[in-house]
Amino acid sequence: MRLGINLGYWGAGMDSDNLAVAQEADRLGYAVCWAAEAYGSDAATVLSWVAAQTERIDVGSAIFQIPARTPTMTAMTAATLDSLSGGRFRLGLGVSGPQVSEGWYGVKFDKPLARTREYVEIVRKAMTRERLSYEGEHWTLPLPGGPGKPLKLTVHPEREHIPLYIAAIGPKNLRQTGEIADGALLIFPSADHLEETAISHIRAGREAAGKTMEGFDVCPTLPLALGEDKDVSALADAFRPYTALYVGGMGSRKQNFYNQLAQRMGYEKEAAEIQDKYLSGDKDGAAAAIPERLIDQTSLLGSVERIAERMQAYAAAGVTTLTLAPAGFTLDERVASLRAGVEALERAGLA
Repeated sequence: MRLGINLGYWGAGMDSDNLAVAQEADRLGYAVCWAAEAYGSDAATVLSWVAAQTERIDVGSAIFQIPARTPTMTAMTAATLDSLSGGRFRLGLGVSGPQVSEGWYGVKFDKPLARTREYVEIVRKAMTRERLSYEGEHWTLPLPGGPGKPLKLTVHPEREHIPLYIAAIGPKNLRQTGEIADGALLIFPSADHLEETAISHIRAGREAAGKTMEGFDVCPTLPLALGEDKDVSALADAFRPYTALYVGGMGSRKQNFYNQLAQRMGYEKEAAEIQDKYLSGDKDGAAAAIPERLIDQTSLLGSVERIAERMQAYAAAGVTTLTLAPAGFTLDERVASLRAGVEALERAGLA
């Protein structure tokens, strides 16, 4: 099992340290450094900045938002980043959510599965550097009846095939991801529930495409907080606002993928309470309502030994790249978490 690092969103308050964190992860042998985007920093700029100042670590978008870019613009960006980084780019895609898609980009959040499938098909076709024509429900290239003509990508990426990941949560999206992508970006993954909430659906998609799980990258992101085992409750408390935001407030009451995931993990009553409180404006109450076990199941908390045991469970569940979001208020604390991740992987016998 490999390790990755997620820098999160640029502008989240730790910007001055993010490059140093990425460089330390590069030095320690981490496989990939991911950057995110929502409605603040864009991931492409951050990744180009990191790639220019690292040597070996891959850089990946987690995610490029599908409503933010046309598929051909994404192909251009992917090819450029792969060329500039010397073949170190990984393309992560996702539909985002209805609030961001419609509120920020003005793109209707409808038929996300069909939209994703067409998007991936166009990106892959563009990356072959053949002249691009496409007829679909959501995109038609060139536009009919106009002056447009089929064009081909002029940039030569470093590799013929750039790894393509999809951020997936729901069963149908996970199945499609297994069918059309090279990897899945997962959030709030519990090793105890990973088979029924994610892996089984991905596997079904792979089988539908005549493929196995061989070579498919199962890549969840987990917060990591280093400390003594007796302080696990306090470590978990630090992630209450983060969990409350996703389970309670990300998306609408009827369409919150993270809330639905918590329900599938057995927290139906708690997920409803968290959402009710968060959407009523009681964010502190929502955070307090999160079961400690839910946070512990979806994070790496405690000593190196305890984290190593959890890593073994994730590897056994089918994880191939474990992406860490190291907690810490200072650069030294975040670097210590990075090093603890490597030490835990070695103690788990997974390095």
